[in-house]
Amino acid sequence: MLLDLPVALPGVDEQPIVTGLEFQKAGVRLAGRFRLNEFATLPPEPLEFLRLYIRVRGNLKEVERIMGVSYPTVRARFEVMLRALGYDTQTAPEESKDQILSALERGEISAEEAFQRLSRA
Repeated sequence: MLLDLPVALPGVDEQPIVTGLEFQKAGVRLAGRFRLNEFATLPPEPLEFLRLYIRVRGNLKEVERIMGVSYPTVRARFEVMLRALGYDTQTAPEESKDQILSALERGEISAEEAFQRLSRA
């Protein structure tokens, strides 16, 4: 029986180190100290969001539809996922007015979201 890799322990503030790998069909076992990448250590909720985001090819409006939540909620969960991956969401490049209007035309954002973004641009 295979179990999910535990990537967090209560009260422990460090990333796990994997000390062994097994390739069953090949009959190969490796021992050592292996670092996990940021995707392998994502907590369950951001990981599920990332899977959905990839499945819909990055279309946040489609994520909104599937999850049945508002666009601002989807954006907030996207930000949580980015922070969990170690990305600083405060230093994201500014969107141009053209980019915002194009996203609105493609139906990726609502008129309300476009208005909010344009107010910040």
